Amino acid sequence: MRRVNPSKALHGVRFAFGTLTVFPARITRWDRATARAGMTLAPLAGLAVGLCAAAAGAGFWVLGSGPLLAAVVSTAAPALLTRGLHLDGLADVADGLGSAKPAEDALRIMKRSDIGPFGVVSLLFFLLAQTAALSRLYEDGWARGAGAVVISAVAARTALTLASRRGIPAARPDGLGAVVAGTVAAPRAFTVAALVTAAAAAFGLLLGPRSALHCALAVPAGLAVAQVLLRRCVRRFGGVTGDVFGAVAETAATVTLVALTLGLG
Repeated sequence: MRRVNPSKALHGVRFAFGTLTVFPARITRWDRATARAGMTLAPLAGLAVGLCAAAAGAGFWVLGSGPLLAAVVSTAAPALLTRGLHLDGLADVADGLGSAKPAEDALRIMKRSDIGPFGVVSLLFFLLAQTAALSRLYEDGWARGAGAVVISAVAARTALTLASRRGIPAARPDGLGAVVAGTVAAPRAFTVAALVTAAAAAFGLLLGPRSALHCALAVPAGLAVAQVLLRRCVRRFGGVTGDVFGAVAETAATVTLVALTLGLG
């Protein structure tokens, strides 16, 4: 196995945190080699966001807020820690897909600053689904709720690693999508996904064998549905954009959370 260059890894971490979070990370290199490292390490940015969101939600739960408010806080925190970029991407992609216009026109719609009806409805239902799922999970204790927050955040950024794999083109010649599209080798991307799934299962094992299976199935479910959306976007727009990455991340997070609630009984 090829050894990782520490300098490249550091630049990759800066790229991942600088583009995917509000955490202070000065990006000193903006090229495809750095983008490759950054998107490979994207789950680390998700871990940081997830831990912060989980701490906020669990803190409210411990203080007696109840599961619903803890869920609201856990849903709001990732939006704040990512400048709302992923939610904005979700809304833009919904408007683009819902426009039924040719790819070039749809891309122009996505680039506009306003949000159309498809975007508003998508944001509403995605945020409701995330909050409802987390509320159900927090009902079973702060550990299950907080763990789900972390798992969904990491799964969301793992979906970005998969979306950056080779063979998936950029829809525009500029922007974040053009920099990261096709940078990560497919075997590396799927290895990252497998490691994240294994880590989620290991966490679930702390709560019992059934929870381990739950987590091991929820992450692939979230990633699979995100890949379906990714394929639809590539066919519809001719490739990926920064907005598509945001929509893919939110889809993976939401489906993972919903999957974690199923079968709790």
